[in-house]
Amino acid sequence: MADFTLSREDWSLHRKGHIDQLRHREKVREAIRNNLADIISEESIILSDGHKVLKVPIRSIEEYRFRYDDGKRKHIGQGRGKTAVGDLVGTGGNRPGPGRAAGAGSEPGVDFYEAEVTIEEISEMLFAELELPRLDERKRPRLVVDGLAFRDVRKKGVGANLDRRRTLLEAIKRRALRGEKGPPRITPDDLRFKTWEVIRQPETSAVVLAMMDTSGSMGPFEKYITRTFFFWMVRFLRTKYANVEIVFLAHHTTARETTEEEFFTKGESGGTRCSSVYHLAHEIIAARYPPSEFNVYAFHFSDGDNLSSDNEACIEAVRRLLPAVSLIGYGEIEGPYYYTSTLRTAFKRIQDPRFLTVVIREKGDVYRALKAFFQPRD
Repeated sequence: MADFTLSREDWSLHRKGHIDQLRHREKVREAIRNNLADIISEESIILSDGHKVLKVPIRSIEEYRFRYDDGKRKHIGQGRGKTAVGDLVGTGGNRPGPGRAAGAGSEPGVDFYEAEVTIEEISEMLFAELELPRLDERKRPRLVVDGLAFRDVRKKGVGANLDRRRTLLEAIKRRALRGEKGPPRITPDDLRFKTWEVIRQPETSAVVLAMMDTSGSMGPFEKYITRTFFFWMVRFLRTKYANVEIVFLAHHTTARETTEEEFFTKGESGGTRCSSVYHLAHEIIAARYPPSEFNVYAFHFSDGDNLSSDNEACIEAVRRLLPAVSLIGYGEIEGPYYYTSTLRTAFKRIQDPRFLTVVIREKGDVYRALKAFFQPRD
C-alpha cells in the first residue's frame, strides 16, 4: 500500500505583520471619522503652523484566547440554553461589562492607547467630503496650466512607466505565434512602456471672499469659531483647487480688505454694521472678478449683534450681491446668553437657494458648517 504525504503552504502567516498593520491603520481612520467634529476644532491645530501631529485615542484589540469562566455565566454553545440574540459573550448576557457598572466599580476597564496622526491625514479625510458647489466650468478660463496625458506606448522607456498589461499580452502573443512551450518568459522585445505628452489645460477660475465680523461684541469664543472655520476653508481650497483666489475682508461699522495674516491674528472693536462688508464685496467683485470669468463665493461669519437700523440695508446688500455669486454662506455664532438675533430673523426673508445660513452653538458645529456650505448642488 502506497504512502502519500499531503502538505499545504499557508503564506498568510508570512503576511500577518502586514495584515495587522492594515487593521491598525483602518482602526485609526475609524477613530478619526468618529471624532472628526471634535478633532478639527482642536485649538492647538488652529494656533499651530499646520504641521502639528495629533494623538487620537483608539481602543485596543484583544487577540483570540480561551478565558476561564469564574462567574459561571451563560454562554453560546450546543443545546437549549438561555441565551438570546444580542447577548454579549463574556459579559453574562445583559449584565454590565467591565467599567460600566454604577459607582466606583471594581472591574477592569477597556484599554485605550493614543495613535499619532498628522494634520495632512485629517485634512485628506475631511476634504474628501467637501467641494465647491455650483462650480461652473463654462466660465471663461483665465489660466492655462501644463498637464500630462499618457497617449502612446513604446518599446523603450523608464522602468517606472512599464505597462505590465501590454507587456504580458505581447509575451502571450509571441509564444502563441511561435508555438513555444514551457514556463513563460518575458524577453526585452516584449516590454512596453507608457509615454506622455505635455498638454495645455484651461482651468476654471474661482474667487472666495472670507468675511469676518471683528466688532466689540465678538468675544473670544466667537472669534475662535470664526477663525476655525476659515482655517479649514482656506486649507481645503488650496489643497483641492489649483486656481482659487481668496480675498479676506474684516468689518465692524466699516469694512476693509486685509492680508491673510491680519485676518487670522488681528483683533478690533467698535460697533457692527454688517451691510458694510457686503457693499465692499460687491465693489471688489465689480472691479476685479467679473462673474462672466469667475465663480464667486462669499462666506460671512458674525455673532448677529448687528445695529438694528442696519438690518434692512444688509438685506438689500445681500440681494444686490446674489446675481453675481454662486453661493453666499452666512454663519452665526450663537452665544450662551442669547438666541436668534435680529439679523438672522431678517435674513429669513431672503428666499434664494444661493443664500444659506447655519447656526453654530459649540465647537463641534464647525464641521457641520463646512459640510453645509461645501457640498454638491445643482
